[in-house]
Amino acid sequence: MDRIPIGLVFPGQGTQKSKMGEPWRETPSWELTGEISEVTGEDLAELLLRTPDEQLRRTDLAQLAVFTVALVAHAEAVRRDAFGGRVVACAGHSLGEYAALTAAGALPLRAAAALVAARGRAMRGAAEERPGTMGVLVAAPVDEVTALTDRVRAGGADVWVANVNAPGQTVVSGSAEGIDRIEAEAPSIGAKMIRLQVGGAFHSPYMDPAADRLRIALENTAFAAAHLPVVANADADVHTGADDWPELATRQLTSPVLWEPSVRTLVGPLGCRRLVELGPGRTLAGLIRRIAPDTEVVSLDGPAAMD
Repeated sequence: MDRIPIGLVFPGQGTQKSKMGEPWRETPSWELTGEISEVTGEDLAELLLRTPDEQLRRTDLAQLAVFTVALVAHAEAVRRDAFGGRVVACAGHSLGEYAALTAAGALPLRAAAALVAARGRAMRGAAEERPGTMGVLVAAPVDEVTALTDRVRAGGADVWVANVNAPGQTVVSGSAEGIDRIEAEAPSIGAKMIRLQVGGAFHSPYMDPAADRLRIALENTAFAAAHLPVVANADADVHTGADDWPELATRQLTSPVLWEPSVRTLVGPLGCRRLVELGPGRTLAGLIRRIAPDTEVVSLDGPAAMD
């Protein structure tokens, strides 16, 4: 039997869409939606089957919906033994880190769901206190994007690098003025901007109030003393115990998601030869193919993909 080393990866906010639970509703793993609903006070079946796209863009609802689909997909893949190898590590993009921590055994499902609910509420509240937005710059190296954000910020407009997603794809975050100025100056570094439909300036100092609120919840949560390796967004390094996560998950809200370096950690030091994406859509698979084109990547975005 093929037992190659597998890394599991989980997508984040922005991958949600209306009726995204439909492919999973007849699987045994769908029962997890009831448990998550009980913990969070939100009707996850309603969110995943009947809530329109516009409402699903609300930060707190989007995060719960994506997290739930990711965990249902993971449970179903485990039940079917669908990975095709030995799972050796996990990672998640932004919100997806909570699904990764659950899959790695660092958090039980109910504790992770409670944290995701707290995180979504905190981020939504911070965005209402200090509105902002985000955009993705394509076709420019991350060091040039960083230099551009530094220049714009020195000129008095708030903007920072928020996600280092893949070669030629860097997300920036900040005030509406800051994003406007980045868009205007993007051609100077050979880039163009695509605006993102998001509810705030995530992964920037605009999320400081959310980090303060989330830190309390994290510090009151028991993480496992030892678990499967998880590559953290905040430092792209490998973590296998409890002590680091309250600080890492708090820092993640206000600092860049280092996704490209995280994938390089998975396929480099951790030796993953296949990366399996679990959750809605195939966004991470597209990024991974640009980061590590020689690594096999599979998206288990529905039960049919597990057959």
